[in-house]
Amino acid sequence: MDKIQLIHPDNKKAISMGRLKYDTLKDSFLTCLKKRKQGSFAALLEEVEKDLNKRKKKIEGKLEWNLFWVTLDLEARKEICKDRGLSPMSYSLCPD
Repeated sequence: MDKIQLIHPDNKKAISMGRLKYDTLKDSFLTCLKKRKQGSFAALLEEVEKDLNKRKKKIEGKLEWNLFWVTLDLEARKEICKDRGLSPMSYSLCPD
């Protein structure tokens, strides 16, 4: 299985994940975020779950945990931004 090494925004040790799982979660998360413009992790998790079910995509393991790692990686790659000033924290796409 082809794996990708994820990166952590605080340069901490991160996990590796199957490329297909990563790409599926990344695509779904970014699609949901583009529709909503902004959202909490819980709200986006719910949207991703609906999106995956609609597309008949199954993710091995706990969806919440896997999506959490994908969001950390996307934040480290500056594809998404996390607003820690809001409660709960909110995600949005980073400006180009």
